[in-house]
Amino acid sequence: MKKTIPVKSIPLANTKEGIISISHIEEPYGEGSKPVVSIGISLDGDESKPDWKAHIPYENIDDVIAALQEAKEKFAK
Repeated sequence: MKKTIPVKSIPLANTKEGIISISHIEEPYGEGSKPVVSIGISLDGDESKPDWKAHIPYENIDDVIAALQEAKEKFAK
């Protein structure tokens, strides 16, 4: 059974109410599916109804973090 466990909420820069929400989801795609980390973006601050979300398998987290760090180093001003 799908189970969502909130991990952290982060204020979304340059918005009045926006948040980035990080959650752990067990069995996201049905019984027996592997857990994922869900990253949601809510412009109005409602974590239960994100405007965008991405599910990242735990096996990919290190590569995603490295790619985010690379983007930050190359493009953040």
